[in-house]
Amino acid sequence: MRLENKVALITGAGSGIGRETALLFGREGARVVVVDVNDPAGDAVASELRAAGSEAVYFHADVSQAAEAEGMIRAAEASFGRLDVLFNNAGISHPKDGDAVTTEEEVWDLTMNINLKGVFLGCKYGIPVLRRAGGGSIINTASFVAVLGAATPQLAYTASKGGVLAMTRELATIHARENIRVNALCPGPLRTELLMKYLDTEEKRQRRLVHIPMGRFGEAHEIAQAALFLASDESSFTTGATFLVDGGITAAYVTPEG
Repeated sequence: MRLENKVALITGAGSGIGRETALLFGREGARVVVVDVNDPAGDAVASELRAAGSEAVYFHADVSQAAEAEGMIRAAEASFGRLDVLFNNAGISHPKDGDAVTTEEEVWDLTMNINLKGVFLGCKYGIPVLRRAGGGSIINTASFVAVLGAATPQLAYTASKGGVLAMTRELATIHARENIRVNALCPGPLRTELLMKYLDTEEKRQRRLVHIPMGRFGEAHEIAQAALFLASDESSFTTGATFLVDGGITAAYVTPEG
């Protein structure tokens, strides 16, 4: 098993990418700390893991709140004695996120607090625990829109994910000699509740699909497989990467010069 004897903490693990990754990590031998703000959903994932024979606990945490972010890291170490994989996956895409003119300040602030500050806080409190474990893997969920830009305006989301990319590169550089790898996982458009709520008309869905060379939305379990690679020792020489899993969308539209 690819994560045997490893402890993994996953935020936003109650649904979508987080849920699929938690279940996959469990099957691959990890002990899993399931983190979410949706207690019934998070509890259900932890229960499903335990029913399948994995060790798992659920912890409620709003990743944008320092005390709660610190608490989830403490819970991991208290429950399993160490932390090897930190998957900063929790995020939102607000339905009222538009362009610079139409996006309200509170939508901007909420998006930044969860999508960007939440990753910062996870790293702030998680890195000392990874150090104590002798190193590990941090995976930060960004997005293809941080590289390409969104066809449908979602400025706060795009800017927050661009910040995740920049932070990931710097953290990777700072902590490389400590055996702590930091990579940004950048999904393309997925058939998840998060995106489908945003692409709420057939016109919006087709506007996105026409740009994807594979001609379909990705599935959460496909992103989980990429997270497994980044979490495992198979990616031991991979750090600071913008790890795109996007059905070819950026290959079709981004020039070699960037």
